[in-house]
Amino acid sequence: MEVLTAAAQLALRAPSAFNTQPWRWLVRTSSLELHADRDRHLGAVDPEDRLITMSCGAALHHARIALAAAGHDVHICRWPEPGQPDLLARIWLAGPHRPSAGEVDLAHAITTRRTDRRAFADTPVPADLVARLRAAAETEGVHLHVVRERELPVLARAATRAASVQLADPEYRSTLIRWTNRPRWSGDGVPPANAVRPAPRRVPVRELSIDPHAGVAAGSGQDRATVYTILFGDCDDRGSWLRAGEALSAVLLTAAAHGLAAAPMTDVVEVPASREALRQMLSGSGHPYAGVRVGVPPLRAADQPATPRRPASAAIDHEKG
Repeated sequence: MEVLTAAAQLALRAPSAFNTQPWRWLVRTSSLELHADRDRHLGAVDPEDRLITMSCGAALHHARIALAAAGHDVHICRWPEPGQPDLLARIWLAGPHRPSAGEVDLAHAITTRRTDRRAFADTPVPADLVARLRAAAETEGVHLHVVRERELPVLARAATRAASVQLADPEYRSTLIRWTNRPRWSGDGVPPANAVRPAPRRVPVRELSIDPHAGVAAGSGQDRATVYTILFGDCDDRGSWLRAGEALSAVLLTAAAHGLAAAPMTDVVEVPASREALRQMLSGSGHPYAGVRVGVPPLRAADQPATPRRPASAAIDHEKG
């Protein structure tokens, strides 16, 4: 049980939309269960459960990596109980496992990864690292499209349109205010120290504050060397979104393990029109799940603080018996 608890604790570091941390873990005698936490659902921002499912998928992948690095093979059943739609996965230990160097590196990256919303350095990302990111997504059954130079205007317009539609929606603005003005003791949300003030970018970044003067400076760069990618797959349902979250975690941890900065871009899929624009960019061959921007960290990257996290006692339950 201690091994499963330790994996759940590491999984609490997973990224989530607006840092809502919309999961609950139940540690049983011989299994670990992942449940969606409906109290942390983003409501009108996420009417189809796309974001909450992807966020939980990222947590599931974190737990998988933690167990593999600790020397445990696992068996996973996704949606093990048809009558419990918010029970997303059950994990059992399935024997010893010799962790690879890559698994150990990814597990270490869980503790060091940050979502960096600032402009990245102008140093190009090596092609072999981009290939590693694509392979990380493919391992999870999800494709990673690297946005070409000629496609960047499509992505930029999708981000701009998403921002325009969402900021005009009172319910979105209410959600934004709620999750960027959390009390310090809550251990969630995106505080001003993790927001970035508006600045010229090749592709706009979601503004996380109604006040344009709040947050840290974006930096001197304009993401000229940033690599923009799109996670996509063949289907657009809850099963695909859970896998997409696992792939998102794999890409972000792989980037961190190789010294790259990265940040998810879910705003471009939250608005149907923007999501459809990305689908057309993919030649209609797949459904986009999320964008990820990747680059060489800006100067003084260590100044980027970690977003807050709830204590384990608030998100992990133990079976009584």
